[in-house]
Amino acid sequence: VQLVESGGGLVQAGGSLRLSCVASEGTFADYAIGWFRQDPGKEHKGILCVISSAGGTFYAKSVKGRFTISRDNAKNTVYLQMNTLKFEDTSVYYCAALKDGHYSGSYLDLEADFDSWGHGTQVTVSS
Repeated sequence: VQLVESGGGLVQAGGSLRLSCVASEGTFADYAIGWFRQDPGKEHKGILCVISSAGGTFYAKSVKGRFTISRDNAKNTVYLQMNTLKFEDTSVYYCAALKDGHYSGSYLDLEADFDSWGHGTQVTVSS
């Protein structure tokens, strides 16, 4: 599956953005999709949230209550609604795909197993 992110940009602190991740070449409904971000100066992409093929959602503590992940299988798209943005949310945001094996635990535990990545979209939050 190939992924393309969009929707990034410049926003003031306290504002909102919605990112999109569009998939092609593969059966989208078979994949769990995660959103990650790579903070300035860091190599590691940290996991933010995941939506399973069945629609289950999992959030890291840093974004729970502010970010919402959703999917529209008819459009091969996963969304990330980001509210109450903070300066420290400034980052490059990536979506990634994992062939869903219907894991019984938290999909956040599968962070290292995501193996198809988009190229990222920049989000900048001004203070």
